Amino acid sequence: MVTFEAMSDSGTVAPAGGGRPGTDEQTGERRVGVLELFFDLVFVLAITQVTAYLASHLNWLGVAEGLIILGLMWWAWVGYSWLTNSVDSDDVLTRLTIFTAMAGLVVVALAMPGAFGDEALLMACAYGLVRAMQVGLYAYGTDHDDPNHGAILKLAPGFMFSSLLLIVGALVGGDAQLWIWLAALLIDVATPFIFDTDTSEFRVHAGHFAERHGLIVIIALGESIVALGAAASGQPLDFALVAGVVMGVGIAASLWWTYFDVTAVAAEHRLASVDPAARARLARDAYSVIHLPMIAGVVLLALGLKKSLGHADHHLELIPALALVGGPALYLLGLVAFRYRNIGTIGWPRLSAAVLLLVLLPVALAVPALAAVGLVFAVVGFLVAYEAISFAEVRREVRDRTASGG
Repeated sequence: MVTFEAMSDSGTVAPAGGGRPGTDEQTGERRVGVLELFFDLVFVLAITQVTAYLASHLNWLGVAEGLIILGLMWWAWVGYSWLTNSVDSDDVLTRLTIFTAMAGLVVVALAMPGAFGDEALLMACAYGLVRAMQVGLYAYGTDHDDPNHGAILKLAPGFMFSSLLLIVGALVGGDAQLWIWLAALLIDVATPFIFDTDTSEFRVHAGHFAERHGLIVIIALGESIVALGAAASGQPLDFALVAGVVMGVGIAASLWWTYFDVTAVAAEHRLASVDPAARARLARDAYSVIHLPMIAGVVLLALGLKKSLGHADHHLELIPALALVGGPALYLLGLVAFRYRNIGTIGWPRLSAAVLLLVLLPVALAVPALAAVGLVFAVVGFLVAYEAISFAEVRREVRDRTASGG
């Protein structure tokens, strides 16, 4: 029998018993609602805007700026993923607040092209409003004797101070803005760790939390498909372009497989199996924090694909080439960290594939862009095939037990 602690080198955990946890006696399990799905549509626009920012700022400063913007948007989304894990989405005020936050986030996304220029203050103010509404709704939507209520109030000063720093950075402008915004992001991320005791007071619905993060991974992977369409727009559909598009879809599908085939299900079981305080910390670490490099990796992949298929017969410059090979590598390293945080062991095949992708950077620079895409496809495709064959029995048992609910 496969125990919960048994994890194959594919980076997956086999549950000790039971299927997907539908009801958690400790937390009153719930699933993702349509309001949350509607809210997440904003991040389709946001991720597209980040990719466009990177594509139009192909230098190291532009990459740093784009990744800071992505980090800010991610942490805003994280705040609302914890919020909707706790509050009643059927409440009228909750819905109106979510809709208003959506409007604020659209403004943030639309201001991204000028985030380090004329639109910096608008973006910072809109972002601060969105974060303030998250904290306010958390306080309103939870009872005073609810552990979530006290926990968010203790963390709120750190979150709001980081938002204030964004406004300060926008007002200061110039070279200092980048460092002030980076400090704001780091404070935002560090606040739950600094107040670790307060973080453990949150009560997390495991199934809902895991499902919500899985959906945002799908949204990010969708950006790589959008990038393929953007790259192909206006070009004749010759053999090279079609081959590049097919391989691009293959790369995205391979990354999808590495997460959703078994890993996402197994991680949900792990999250549901621990006590409430440990669950809150695991949710913070494995999902809120470790998923960020995974999302960043997919965004970088989208940038690499967009630049590669736009000129398939040309050689890539350094940043697009690094995005093409480094994006999937970063994603796989995120999965390695995800496994390590869950059970404390390393997924060597995925780590090896990530290292190989980075080693292939000089080759990606030396061959035509289409060939570079083929190299990435070969690595991630082989990884999926290797895991599917080598760990077929473990995979079958996990999925069969999950499907049967036994």
